[in-house]
Amino acid sequence: MQLRSFMSSKIHKATITEANLNYVGSITIDAELLDKAGLLPNEKVLVVSNTSGARLETYVIEGQRHSGYIGINGAASHLIGPGEEVIIIAFTLATEPVAPKAILVDKDNRFVCDLTEEQASFAPQTA
Repeated sequence: MQLRSFMSSKIHKATITEANLNYVGSITIDAELLDKAGLLPNEKVLVVSNTSGARLETYVIEGQRHSGYIGINGAASHLIGPGEEVIIIAFTLATEPVAPKAILVDKDNRFVCDLTEEQASFAPQTA
């Protein structure tokens, strides 16, 4: 059986609230958003800037719950800065497709809706 990489979690349209060059690398994310998106501390993520087009891989650090904080740390802060809109994506290795968990947040990084359910409502109907 061949292992393939499938999207497992996504936080869509998040806003970077801080960039800290002097912190050891990572992305710090509000713990509430981690729970809602199914992300775990130390999990590898791809961060894609909708603002600049920059893409980078790093790992997750749990931030203060209900803070709305999403901070880029270390060298990554040269690529993505405060105010940029990003998508944060985690992947998993599996032999079959997995059901991903995707959430949408507002400009203050507050949970808006579960995109997993939204996507299901737009899926083509099979006969």
